[in-house]
Amino acid sequence: MSSSVPAGAMAPVSSTTEEVVAELRRRSSFMFVSHVKPDGDTLGAGLALGLALKSLGKRVGYFQQDPVPRNLRFLPDTDLVTRDVPADLPADTLWVFCDMSDFSRAGEFLPALERENMLDVDHHLGNSHFGALNYVIPSEASTGTCVLRLLHALDVPITPEIATCILTTIMTDTGAFMHTNTTAAVLRMSAEMVELGADKPRITEEIFANKRFAATKLLGMALERAVIEDEGRYCWTYVDEKMLLAVNADGEDTEEIVQHLRAVEGVEAAALFKDYEGAVRVSLRSSGKINVQAAAATLGGGGHFMASGLTFEGNLQAAIEAVHAALRAQGL
Repeated sequence: MSSSVPAGAMAPVSSTTEEVVAELRRRSSFMFVSHVKPDGDTLGAGLALGLALKSLGKRVGYFQQDPVPRNLRFLPDTDLVTRDVPADLPADTLWVFCDMSDFSRAGEFLPALERENMLDVDHHLGNSHFGALNYVIPSEASTGTCVLRLLHALDVPITPEIATCILTTIMTDTGAFMHTNTTAAVLRMSAEMVELGADKPRITEEIFANKRFAATKLLGMALERAVIEDEGRYCWTYVDEKMLLAVNADGEDTEEIVQHLRAVEGVEAAALFKDYEGAVRVSLRSSGKINVQAAAATLGGGGHFMASGLTFEGNLQAAIEAVHAALRAQGL
């Protein structure tokens, strides 16, 4: 993908809420961008802010390279998400990137953009500040809670649809309130969203309790192949094309496997290697002792202290060895 964003012109500090809100009020047209292999945070954050701006009479579109995952199709406006760019899109449209540390995470179909037309909204450590405006708050539990700050500052009504999108981002990135980023403030925000009409039972059912039989069978195969190393501190397994075909599964059916590895007693770091579609993608999870974001960063990935990922340039065995070495360098 080509882009006119200069590699050496990254903004050193994040934009203020006031600066971002002023730009949102000034512009009339927006395109919200989700990262490849979208999750509830990248999509929910964009949908929430998009719905709010539409209520102010703004033009809003949604760009996403990959299809909306099955478990997120219940969210409002997902029928409008596409990789196609409208032919009549104004030149000064503001492209809002949600939940990605670099614009390349949007994928190869993203058109060339001027940096002045890019807003980066994120909570990842190591964000490259690639936009003209960068609303990056690593202390937030999700990109959606960053968006919630903007919604309050915009003083727009938070409808049940918007509240459902925000609560989806929170529940996705806290693991349904299981992760250590579930602070008192996060619980208060979640309660606010429920009071405003967020459909928590629907979120729970669609994202956490509605698994395909193929996903369950794939989980069994992956767990059967799981390996424990480093005196029980590291657990890893893999999924490959042959396994997917055997149970008629796809990439969406792999999403929860790494959590099962992390839940094993004594495990400090867990890794799932996904070897299909011509690439080896790695999902990493930590119990809180190992910084998997730093480990992933050494291999070109990123994320959070306790949850991160990367795409490895090489074969499965090389990926397994490289990730193990990176985790050991972080104290495994």
